[in-house]
Amino acid sequence: MYINKQLHLKFKSIGCTVVVLTGALLLGTASQQANASSNSTFREIMDRHYRNSNFYMGGTSGWKKESRTSGLLDKEFNYITPENDFKQAMVHPRPGVWDWENADAWIASAAEHGQIVRLHGPISPQVSQWTKHDSRTAEELEQNLTEFMTALCKRYNDSPQVRWMDVVNETLQSGNGKWFGAKPGVDSWENPWVLLGYDTSVPLSPPIYIKRAFEIANTHAPNLKFIINQHGSLKPRTWFKVFELVDYLRAQGLRVDGIGWQAHVDVGWENKDNNLFRLGALIERAHEKNLSFHITEKNVWLRGANKDYEAQAKTFAALLEELLKHRKSGVVTWNVWNLSDADSWEKMRAFDGCIFDRNYEKKPAYHALQRVLLEAVDAY
Repeated sequence: MYINKQLHLKFKSIGCTVVVLTGALLLGTASQQANASSNSTFREIMDRHYRNSNFYMGGTSGWKKESRTSGLLDKEFNYITPENDFKQAMVHPRPGVWDWENADAWIASAAEHGQIVRLHGPISPQVSQWTKHDSRTAEELEQNLTEFMTALCKRYNDSPQVRWMDVVNETLQSGNGKWFGAKPGVDSWENPWVLLGYDTSVPLSPPIYIKRAFEIANTHAPNLKFIINQHGSLKPRTWFKVFELVDYLRAQGLRVDGIGWQAHVDVGWENKDNNLFRLGALIERAHEKNLSFHITEKNVWLRGANKDYEAQAKTFAALLEELLKHRKSGVVTWNVWNLSDADSWEKMRAFDGCIFDRNYEKKPAYHALQRVLLEAVDAY
């Protein structure tokens, strides 16, 4: 009770209210619920029950991965997020070098299959070794950033398929709320863009690259919706700073339309650390600030030898249920990060965090998510 009271007071101070998970949609095992809509895809359920709503459900894959080439992604989702094919490391790894082949192919495929796209090509730690090299100067990085973001925005601003754009990604360290920065060498996960400096004219002292990325997006992609995408836990310190960053950018006359959370979580996440409360409060605060809220990268990891797919299904379902509770107060989206355990993120592949197994068969999580979708239509 003490923890809940403290969290309530923290979020109340920024205008949030408590959201309680009823658990009504999570009764029984996923296997018992498996046939709720066994003959329907997610796409068919979305088209039947959520057309023209504030809720979008989507999936991610790479251009050459089987979950895309087999047609599975197109069959299941009308909202898609290409995994890496729009990132700086792929499109513009160094000055004078460009490769738009896969990126353009994604847009053509989305048009063919009637899909909307979240453009995941942010200024972020996902950069080339050239960008991470310790010899890079601020001037060189500024040129590379400007060239890439300008070209990306101009190329896809007029594409009807593109709805949202991740402008920056992983700007803060998880949990402690400090700006994420550079590291020595080129083999570590790092964010070299901070070498452009910080805006010390305000107490927030945000890295200059963030403002620069939004300036370019606002100038050259007026048709798109702009997102700040953040990873890690839901500890208030990080997200207070995200909202401060939104206020800072808006004070500069720059448009920010939404925030995203990369929900790579472990099984049982919904039962720990008041996580569902924090998620609900975060969504409410985003909507109060006229921001859409996006679960941009959803996985549920099964660490260790015990692969409890029923427990995994409950964690997947709990997050989707909480998200759907807020769909009438503003836009909410949900995006599974890779469809199959066979072609998920290599570093985490052993933890089977997806909704299809390594044979591209539906896991209990798939059916549990469908049940939540169907029961939420009339529940809230």
